[in-house]
Amino acid sequence: MMPTQTGLTTATLEIMGMLVDWLLTPVMLVLLALVALSIWELGLTIGERSGGIRRLVEARQSELLARRARRAIDRADVLSRIGPMLGLMGTLIPLGPGLAALGKGQLDVLAQAVTVAFNTTVMGLLVGILGFLLGRLRRRWYDAAMSQLEESP
Repeated sequence: MMPTQTGLTTATLEIMGMLVDWLLTPVMLVLLALVALSIWELGLTIGERSGGIRRLVEARQSELLARRARRAIDRADVLSRIGPMLGLMGTLIPLGPGLAALGKGQLDVLAQAVTVAFNTTVMGLLVGILGFLLGRLRRRWYDAAMSQLEESP
């Protein structure tokens, strides 16, 4: 037997529900921005690999190389962590109202909620995968460049 809800509990649940519902649009917008940023970072990574890192090594600019490496790897790490988190938020937020709609027999509302949930999951995972791969590649390339600078006189 469940205890009856007090006015405070009901009000708290309503406020939480409104806040969570309000979060869906910003989460989806940030996910779209992160997808665009991931594509941008992919282009930067191609530029780093096709000559950016090599030019810094040839110019013997170890401090600039280390600074750029740290910034590039940090950006990739942020993508790999934040993307999946926002994807999960975008998955869970619409499922609450979708399941409530199922209880009322509103299958169209449930279908829309599940579609949004799957789309945000995929977008978040895409950002996370790209961020992870870019971070791993950059670590390897910058480590090799720093080793090359340390070995040569």
